[in-house]
Amino acid sequence: MPFFAARNVTVRFGGLTALEDVDLTINHSEIVGLIGPNGAGKTTLFNCISGTQRCDRGRIVFNGRDITRLPPHLRGRLGLGRTFQTVKLFPDLTVEENLLLGCHVRMGTGVFSDGLHLPRSSRAQQRAVAEAGELLDFLGLRPIARRRAAELPLGQQRLVEIGRALATKPSLLLLDEATSGISKNETGELVQLLRSVRSAYRLSLLVVEHDIALVMNLCDFVYVLNFGRILAAGSPAEVRRDPAVVEAYLGHVAEAAEPAPAVVVS
Repeated sequence: MPFFAARNVTVRFGGLTALEDVDLTINHSEIVGLIGPNGAGKTTLFNCISGTQRCDRGRIVFNGRDITRLPPHLRGRLGLGRTFQTVKLFPDLTVEENLLLGCHVRMGTGVFSDGLHLPRSSRAQQRAVAEAGELLDFLGLRPIARRRAAELPLGQQRLVEIGRALATKPSLLLLDEATSGISKNETGELVQLLRSVRSAYRLSLLVVEHDIALVMNLCDFVYVLNFGRILAAGSPAEVRRDPAVVEAYLGHVAEAAEPAPAVVVS
């Protein structure tokens, strides 16, 4: 059984079918890309996986468990983390405090224990501080650990959001347009970081992106959505050569023998 599988996922909004019989599989320690034109259904599928959108039909299985009807917070406890296209940090908290919030999600000590400063809560808090410190070092955020999130440029805010997601210790991390609004240099650095994240934390990633070059350079496997259906699936090289993908999405810029160009589709 695959580590993660979405099977026959269908979502309708009134008379509009946003997704129809979508199948998607992710294996352990695999980086999977999800691309497609605007309106293809990428965000809807992402929301179905994370639990913010109900499926009208289909199943979602994660690490051997059917999570189709589970709410987002229970999916998070099982090891499913995500970031958002629009950064959702706590702006008045520091970088370190935002990471600590990610740690606290899985501490499970409760308000009573925390309020009375019982030994269990004290030990959990010490672990959280240590783990947040490790993430600060891993992500290169130690020099700005005491700065408020609202003061940071977008590129650093996205790093903090990735760090907060990692603090929940996910086994599958969903990244929603992680390069949106950041520079070309920051995008290149993000590719290297995500490879390091996969290796260091032994997790799988599902990456929704408009940046074709990033997906082709980063991912082991790529799915292409178009009008709510899977148009193509395969290795980056296979997807780049697929005539249907070239016609519907990549256009004349895709060459079978050449790396994907740094094109961002709007």
